[in-house]
Amino acid sequence: MSKPGNAIHHAAAEGYVSAADSYVRGRPDYPPEIEHWLRNDIGAERGKTIVDLGAGTGKFTPRLLATGASVIAVEPVPQMLRKLATGLPQVNALEGMAESIPLPDAAVDAVICAQAFHWFASKAALAEIHRVLKPGGKLGLVWNMRDGSVDWIARLDQMVNRVEGDTPRYYTGAWRQVFPFDGFGPLHEQHFSHGHTGTPEDVIVNRVRSTSFVAALPAAERAAIDAQLHALIAGEPALHGKQTVTVPYATAAFYTVKEETQA
Repeated sequence: MSKPGNAIHHAAAEGYVSAADSYVRGRPDYPPEIEHWLRNDIGAERGKTIVDLGAGTGKFTPRLLATGASVIAVEPVPQMLRKLATGLPQVNALEGMAESIPLPDAAVDAVICAQAFHWFASKAALAEIHRVLKPGGKLGLVWNMRDGSVDWIARLDQMVNRVEGDTPRYYTGAWRQVFPFDGFGPLHEQHFSHGHTGTPEDVIVNRVRSTSFVAALPAAERAAIDAQLHALIAGEPALHGKQTVTVPYATAAFYTVKEETQA
């Protein structure tokens, strides 16, 4: 979760330090189809080594482990990395950044960036990912997004987007500007739908609290957003009085292949 120049973006540096607990409680899981995508498109399987780059607290990491592959998690925020290492001791958890991955050349079969690539979408990061991948290795990019075609979710997104400042976000598409990149083939894209079910406090309030730039706000501004969220829940018939609710999500998955060097 970094930006060019080997510096963590201030929203991540400030927000994720305090939001690690909310991140664990509020972030959605990924659809079952993502495991098929990992196996069939990324080639994840026993005997392969995969880097979970910008791994955070390890929300996506169990999906990688389920393929049988060996997993190396790389994350620059120590508070998040500690949660990952505690919860998933079988993973090799390393502190590092996308522009300086602590691995040798051509060391891994795939690099996966789940909910992370927008933080470090730069030529420097792609060059470093290219360096650690074996020839023919895959770079996978995965994002979960709330389905903004639902009216109350669109209103929720407006509340959040008003305070994003200069934080990189997937939905802007700015991350695409680093492609095409010499040494990688074209991007292949797939989309999946799923739902995040839980209490409104977890799947709505804690999800928003886990957003880096929200967590980095002063306490009074965070409290104001909490109040807006509770007002949304109280005033929306699909949410009011419900013990559990389902937030519809869309997952976007992309991959590109490190091209073989011509002799």
